[in-house]
Amino acid sequence: MIELQNIVITTGCFALAFIFASLVEYWLHRLMHYSPKIGKRHRDHHRRNEGQGVVWEFKAYVQGSIIFMCVMFFVSLPAGIGWFLGSLVYAAFAAYAHQLQHDNPTKCFWMKMPVHYVHHKYNQWDHNFGLGVDWWDHIFGTYKSVEWLTEEELNQPQRGYLEMRWW
Repeated sequence: MIELQNIVITTGCFALAFIFASLVEYWLHRLMHYSPKIGKRHRDHHRRNEGQGVVWEFKAYVQGSIIFMCVMFFVSLPAGIGWFLGSLVYAAFAAYAHQLQHDNPTKCFWMKMPVHYVHHKYNQWDHNFGLGVDWWDHIFGTYKSVEWLTEEELNQPQRGYLEMRWW
């Protein structure tokens, strides 16, 4: 019975951490658009309109959140493992999704519209803050739908889901 309870706790904490990490990523991205001090590096990202590569994005996400990724170990080992893994998986997913939207946005099949790509393409300083998911843009009213599939995207060479900048 204890093993089943630990599995439920680990799985639940994994799911909660994944969702919570997406919420934190959404609000931090919004904050970068409103705080001159926090957003300096981010404004440079907008000028360049490119990601750092999946590995470097992942490293930055983990470095910025490692303390929060470990906090649930103070509750219990199963909670800590689930929370840590959920946070880590979201960091990997967000790093991949961010780079994919810069390099190959038509491959973001899990969203109707690749919000981060649109955020950059149309210089949407007040809309579409999600990197990996668009849930929070819908919930907080910052989702702005546009016809994003133009000749530019349709004429890009066909590439696979892994053909992007990794480094």
